[in-house]
Amino acid sequence: MSELTKRFPKQHIIGFAASIILTVAAAWAAVSSDLPTPWIITFIMVLAVIQAGIQLFMFMHMTESDSGGIQTGNMLHGFFIAAVIVAGSIWTMSFGYTHDHDGGGNSDNNAETEQHEHMDH
Repeated sequence: MSELTKRFPKQHIIGFAASIILTVAAAWAAVSSDLPTPWIITFIMVLAVIQAGIQLFMFMHMTESDSGGIQTGNMLHGFFIAAVIVAGSIWTMSFGYTHDHDGGGNSDNNAETEQHEHMDH
């Protein structure tokens, strides 16, 4: 047996445990903490960046390349795809497009207005 197959995967177990701890901390901040909302969002974002680093370097083998360095091309491509998805999602959500095809706004408000007009006559 080679040296590689005999080793216990302690780096993977440490990474997994750290990921679980970070996830529980983020869930606690969102559900049970009395922190103000901006602090909760900041805390969760910091935990997300730390967990992304753990995932990249402990599980996705970002340091394993032919040159021995970080796989720069793959990282840039991944960041570009993530930026496009995030920017597209924010753009789509921020302009308030709805499936309201009659142009009259909320259908409940229109029904109430018609009912009041009918009662006045």
